[in-house]
Amino acid sequence: MQHDEVIWQVIRHKHCSFMSKISTGIFCRNPYNVTGICNRSSCPLANSRYATIRDHDGVFYLYMKTIERAHKPNDLWERVKLPRNYEKALEVIGKHLMYWPKLLVHKIKQRLTKMTQMRIRMRKLALKTREKIMTTPRKEKKREARREEKAEKAAVLDKTIEKELLARLENGIYDGIYNLPFNKFIETLDTDELQAEDENEEESEVEYVEGNFELEEEDDIEDMGMKNYHISNDEVADDDDEEEEVNAVKVRRRSKSEKDEPGKKLKKKPRIHVEVEHENGAERQKATF
Repeated sequence: MQHDEVIWQVIRHKHCSFMSKISTGIFCRNPYNVTGICNRSSCPLANSRYATIRDHDGVFYLYMKTIERAHKPNDLWERVKLPRNYEKALEVIGKHLMYWPKLLVHKIKQRLTKMTQMRIRMRKLALKTREKIMTTPRKEKKREARREEKAEKAAVLDKTIEKELLARLENGIYDGIYNLPFNKFIETLDTDELQAEDENEEESEVEYVEGNFELEEEDDIEDMGMKNYHISNDEVADDDDEEEEVNAVKVRRRSKSEKDEPGKKLKKKPRIHVEVEHENGAERQKATF
């Protein structure tokens, strides 16, 4: 069986893992302790009949322990949810702890008032905008400081190398490496840019225009031809000769094809008389087909 006095005599002489002794006094770190002070009446381990209040994510619960459940550690504590209203929570505590010691009930109610006040202050602070102070570990600070030093050294080294190279270039040490001096090199670049601009300007631009497929009237075409073009007699005669030659070749081919086919009868085709009259009206040429 559990004996409260024996347990207290064992743990009171600095054998309790929840005890923390500081300059102001001796305190208890057990989460089920009502007052947080290490003494006989407030110790949750040395009292077989005990009660307290705990907070779970803003919700208060009443925890109760009795001697009848001492042999069952899993079911040692009985939990009751308290309402958010302070007065109703006090009524629930008085109902469940009606026959308990009055000193313990008074301590539980004091704990409830302190926790409600703390919850109100937390809500007020959450509404205010406050600066959040973040701490950085020492290892990260040292690592960043070493990296900054290395980066500064590398930057200084690069600057010194650049200055040394510029100084050598100005003194003329690298004249033999380049084909042209630096000033002439800049001049050639400028001339190349000007030539490229001139070539771009000289290139003709190609434009695409919609086509007009409407045919003009014959009278307009003839008038425009008579006004703009003057055909000489020699050109007209040359054209007539060419047409006569082409027509004669066609007639020969047709006669050969008709001879090859004996079953077919030869048909006489009408002859075409063409007259060409020049602008003067004096000369006429006739051709039969």
